[in-house]
This record gives sequence, structure tokens and C-alpha cells, in this order.
Amino acid sequence: MGPLWLLALIAGLSFFGFVLGHWKSVVLSGKGRDALAARPGYYGAYVLIWTAIPALLILVVLSVARPFLVEHTVRVNLPEQVLANPTQLSLEISGVRQVATGLKLATHEELEDIRIGVVAARSVFARHGLPLGEDVKPYQLIAASALNVVSDGLNTAVDIAVVAALAFGLIFAFVRVKPRLRARNLVESTILAILIGASSVAILTTVGIVLSLLFQALQFFSVVSPINFYFGTVWDPRFAAAGSTESGQFGFLPLFWGTIYISFFAMLVAVPIGLFSAVYMAEYATSKVRSIAKPLIEILAGVPTIVYGFFALTTVGPLIRDFIALPLGLGTSGNNVLTAGLVMGIMIIPYVSSLSDDIITAVPRSLRDGSLALGATRSETMRQVILPAALPGVVGAVLLAVSRAIGETMIVVLAAGVAARASLNPFEEMTTITVKIVNQLTGDLEFTSPQTLVAFALGITLFVITLGLNVLALTIVRKYREQYE
Repeated sequence: MGPLWLLALIAGLSFFGFVLGHWKSVVLSGKGRDALAARPGYYGAYVLIWTAIPALLILVVLSVARPFLVEHTVRVNLPEQVLANPTQLSLEISGVRQVATGLKLATHEELEDIRIGVVAARSVFARHGLPLGEDVKPYQLIAASALNVVSDGLNTAVDIAVVAALAFGLIFAFVRVKPRLRARNLVESTILAILIGASSVAILTTVGIVLSLLFQALQFFSVVSPINFYFGTVWDPRFAAAGSTESGQFGFLPLFWGTIYISFFAMLVAVPIGLFSAVYMAEYATSKVRSIAKPLIEILAGVPTIVYGFFALTTVGPLIRDFIALPLGLGTSGNNVLTAGLVMGIMIIPYVSSLSDDIITAVPRSLRDGSLALGATRSETMRQVILPAALPGVVGAVLLAVSRAIGETMIVVLAAGVAARASLNPFEEMTTITVKIVNQLTGDLEFTSPQTLVAFALGITLFVITLGLNVLALTIVRKYREQYE
């Protein structure tokens, strides 16, 4: 029984349990012996919870444990020389999975021929549309056979465990349905626990991301010195030549400078335009203009970044090169910091504009009316009353825009290039941290080499930078918010 069938069974029996619980509570209340402690719907929900949640928990736990059990089964059937080589091990595990699939497709006669060596397993699998790159080794057949046995056993165990949990939960809850049962308290406590779990997903996800990055980053720093990494000025992620040192191989500073420099130009475009458009739409635009302008601005947020990248590559870049860079003698390429910054700024205008508009509109009307009643003009009211009151929200909008700019990749690749350098000339090619993370994780690479592990060091560093920006913004917001509460 597959996972979809199990989920359908859980849903069906849970609904049946709800109907049974509701029906029993109505019957008990009709006898008039004792008044119900809750409405019939809560008794139905009580039976539904006891039927569904234990079965779902068992299904989730066994599904999570299944890959580890399967991989362990494969490992114990592989020779020691394969286990000693991490790169070969991953390839062998993938190959064993393919062989296991082929064994399932083969007929009984074909399996017997493979066992006695009459026919090669590779040719049998090819008949069933499963071509293999190389001949099947004997230990792969053994491991694949064990893998199929364990997989079938796990499937049976999951089916039995889920069905048993469904039956036990349904019978247990149905028997407990009595007039004095405080079903409402139990149902609401369960719902509260589910809500707490849902709210914890974001926190647990963040913790998981940080830990996964941290462990790999520590492995990288065991090979490359953190001082050489964070203070290095040359980015050349190749193995050091004989007699040379690694100090300049993984220099972080060019990437950091490129990220900050491109984000700076993006903010120069996005913040003024976004904030001014928000002020106009919130305080000066008519309802008709606002109903047209705001959706048009927000459409920019839905345009794929690859489209912005093409726009920068084919239009903005050549214009900047031909009319600014070449006449001034500052550059010869359309791929440069200014191109990426301008297009990225256009892309994140909606983040500043839409959020700032909502924040400005949410300022209490009494502040506006009080300022105008004292003789202030609309512009004075905006500058001295509304904007200071809306400052925390505006700072949050700008912070979101900064985070979006720092994390952008596609526009930088197409508009700024991939050259890691630190320069003040905005008409030169530069790159960012995110671009190099993608570059280092592209291709068939070993996750034990510093050339790959450096991506995790870059990732954890980028996370710390973003976290620092958030903490700084929250500090500023709280300081100014106290004046208006």
C-alpha cells in the first residue's frame, strides 16, 4: 500500500470516526441521563484526532527513518575498499539502487539466469528500459537483493503499523465518548499544540539551516585558515600550486566588496523612488490613480529575475557602456556594477514602495488631522508627523529590500559578471557572495574538497551579515518607536 493510499485511508477513517463520535454524543444526550459537557461536534473532533494523529505520526516517523535503514542495508553489503572512499561510496549506493530497480523489473526466469550466471544482469535490465553504464558487480547484486528485501519489509511494517494505529485510536476514542468527557478542552489543547508546532517550523528550519551550514563551514576552516579566508584579497578557488600558499586562494574580501557595492547602487535606486512613490500614493494620489499605479508597481515584484537579467544584458548594459563608460574612459564592458545595481534597484522598488505605502496609510488619522488643524501644510505634516510615525515600518521595508538585494544572484551573473575584484570603479565587472556559492556548487564536485566546502563558509557568513542587519534595524526601530507609543 503506497503513501497516497495510506493517507487516503487515514482521511477516510478519520472522517468516519468524526461521524461516529458525533452520533454517539447525540444518542447519549437523547437518553437524558447526563448533560453533555461539550457540543456534539467536539466529541466527533475528539474521535477524529485520536484516529488521525497517531497514524500520521507513525507514518511520518517511519518515512523519515526509511532512507537511513535502506542506506545502512546497502553499506553492510559493500566491500571495505568501497566504504573507505566517500566519492566511490556515493556512486556505488546510487548504482545499487538502480540494480535494485532492475531486479524488481526482471521476471523470475531472468532472475534465475542472473543468479547462475547464464546471462549478464546488464543485458536483462536493458531489455526493461534500464540501461546501466557498466557491468553489474557481484556485490552490487547482493546489496540490491538485500535492499529489495528490506524495502518490502518496511512497506509491510508501515502498512501494518498505520492500520493498527488507526484501529486502536478509533476504538479507544469511541469507547471514551461519554457525557462527562470534556471533549472541548481536549480538542482545543490538541489544536493549540498543532498551532505551536506550526509556528515552530520557521524557527526549527532556521536552526537546521544554520547547523547544516556550520558543520560544513567548520570542515572548510579545518583546511583553510579563517584569517586567510576573511582577510584574503584574492579569490582563486583552485588547488594551490607546488610551493605556493593558500592565503590568497579563498580571499573573501573581493566577494564582500562586490556584494556591498552592487547593493549600494541598488538601494540608491530603490529607496528614493520607492519611498517617494509611497508618499505620493498614500497622501496625494486620487483613488483612481492609486488603483492603477499601485498594482502596476507591484507587478515588478512578480517578474522573474532572469527577465531582469536579460533586460540588463541586452538593454541597460549596452546603454551604460556606450553613453557613459566609453566616453569617460572608465570601462569597455556592459557587464559592470552600475548595470547590476540599476536593474536590481528597479526590481526591489515594489518591496520599498508597497510596504511603505501600507505603513504610511496605517498612521492614525488623528495625527494628520491634528497637524493640519494647527496650521501645518500637507508637506509639513508628511515630513514632520507622518513619516516619523511611520519610520519603524519604513525601516523594515528598507531592510527587506537590502536583504533581497544581498541575496540576488541571476541579475548579478548576467549584468555584473563573475570577476572577483575589489575596485571603486562602478564600470568594472564584479561579483557577489551568492554568485560564487552557486559557482562552487555547480558540477560534479566532491563535498570533501575546500573548493566545494568554501560555499558553506560563504553561506554561513552571508547569514551572519543578514542577521546583523536585522539586529541593527530592530535596535533603530525600537529606539524611535518609543517616541510615538
